[in-house]
Amino acid sequence: MTRETLSPTEFSSAVTAITSAFGDPTRRQIYLFAHEHPEGVTASEVAEHFDLHPNVARHHLDKLAAGSHLEVSVGRAPGSPGAGRPSKRYRTHGDAVELDLPVRHDDVLVTLLGKALALLPPAQAEAMAEEVGVEYGRTMAQAMGEVGDVQRSFRTALHAVADALSAHGFAAHAEQHGNELRIISDHCPFGDAAVEHPVICAVDRGMVRGMLEALYGDATALTEASRATGDATCITAITG
Repeated sequence: MTRETLSPTEFSSAVTAITSAFGDPTRRQIYLFAHEHPEGVTASEVAEHFDLHPNVARHHLDKLAAGSHLEVSVGRAPGSPGAGRPSKRYRTHGDAVELDLPVRHDDVLVTLLGKALALLPPAQAEAMAEEVGVEYGRTMAQAMGEVGDVQRSFRTALHAVADALSAHGFAAHAEQHGNELRIISDHCPFGDAAVEHPVICAVDRGMVRGMLEALYGDATALTEASRATGDATCITAITG
């Protein structure tokens, strides 16, 4: 079978599309929730199930729909009363997402990383994986709502990065080791994917760089230890 090849630009576009749709843990869970309801779900139902404001729920659903991961229709749920205004309903369809369910961080990233490793030389794959992480890190920083705050110290920004990583499953904290500042991650949400393809650590390193650059300014990140290569924790050394 001939393997379809992607140019670096095509690969980057594919990465952007998937991380935009599924990079947020809540959005992945909303997709699974919709998958479990073949009749479709409304923003109100999602908001109630996940304890979200309806506008936030609608934003997540519209993001999934914009990526063609959900179909949108207007109508009432089967068995509902005929009176009242029809609701916009979101439902999954068979070939919308090439992911095994349940969707996990490593399911998404194995797909992306597999393409990178298959189509690019190792050095290029690592550089591109880090750049993907940088882009997503900038998006994470934007979501924190304080980008461009020139009053933030480097240390404060580093702790904010660790908190954001923890919210994404890294169990991270910032610490000083001698003259060096480091991000320590006690858990890797990428799971077996990182063990099979250690280049995925470049995505993690890129996320740290992207967030720090957005929150503070230029920063350099270096992977000093990785659970993927047998270390007890993941350690990213930071210089600003």
